[in-house]
Amino acid sequence: MKSKVRVIHYLNQFFGGVGAEEKADAPPSHRDGPVGPGVALAQNLGDGAEVVATLICGDNYFTEHPEEALARLLKMAEAYDADVLVAGPAFSSGRYGTACGTVSLEYQKRGKPALAAMNENNPGVELFKGDLYIVRTGPTAAAMGEVLTTMAALAMKLARGAEIGPADQEGYLPRGIRRNLRLDEGAAERAVDMLMAKAAGRPFQTELAVPSLGSVDPAPPVPDLGQSRVALVTESGLVPFGNPDRLETWNVSKWFKYPIIGRDGLEQGEFEAWHGGCDTTGTNADPDRAVPLDAARSLERQGVIGRLHDYYYVTTGNMANIRTIARLGSEIALDLKEAGVDAVILTST
Repeated sequence: MKSKVRVIHYLNQFFGGVGAEEKADAPPSHRDGPVGPGVALAQNLGDGAEVVATLICGDNYFTEHPEEALARLLKMAEAYDADVLVAGPAFSSGRYGTACGTVSLEYQKRGKPALAAMNENNPGVELFKGDLYIVRTGPTAAAMGEVLTTMAALAMKLARGAEIGPADQEGYLPRGIRRNLRLDEGAAERAVDMLMAKAAGRPFQTELAVPSLGSVDPAPPVPDLGQSRVALVTESGLVPFGNPDRLETWNVSKWFKYPIIGRDGLEQGEFEAWHGGCDTTGTNADPDRAVPLDAARSLERQGVIGRLHDYYYVTTGNMANIRTIARLGSEIALDLKEAGVDAVILTST
């Protein structure tokens, strides 16, 4: 019989002590015992548990070789026969968060409990919150101490098969799961109490939080397209062949612009779509499907638009963090404005 709960911890290259971004291509590896934040995790677990091993993988390596990385990490984990896997915390790092969620979920599918930890705006949350316990964190590692305490407590409950309480009590992000409860007050009474508290400016706790993504007011119509400079912008991931600037296929963090001066179209073999989650065969065969340069040149020659901008702009709109995409959109818009662009043709997958 095992005397202690055996915990295995997953970290990226930074928190695993391999190196910073220059080591993001580090392949999977493992260490006996706790490493980095795992030392504090072990302290929070107490005498009833031990961190028997730490799995480590570079963020870029996992993103670019997900199947291989996952298979190697899970094979390493099997050798330690742990009772529960703990991943992270990843805070706001999208690559790290996605890796944490992927490793945790696959470990869980093998019959052992697992949990991850990340900020609510991490794209990994949307990918895994319905299937996995994800401990809520702040945006940065400044909240490490508090998060590790919550992670340790939840890990012990999962390992021992204890009942898990509501999200706000246990410290994990809501999973979209509803349970029937017997309460003293009926729904109508509770709703009226909340309404009265809201009207009076008093604090209250909603029973159904509805996320808000905000809104953007549409721009006014362009007065005269025939006198306007128009740019092509796409989130289809269409880049020069070979993806020289390494645009991500998902969970994007950057955008690029590429020259189209003197081109009447985009040729097969010179451009390709780096976009996960969809079939890019048609786009690669005819890149003008994603960035309609051929049609735009025709409109330019007919005088429908005044002039086509000398560059097209590209990013990837696949499983991306909303705040990151908002930032990228703002940066592209600023560059367009500084270039004197009046209107944009925006294409998607």
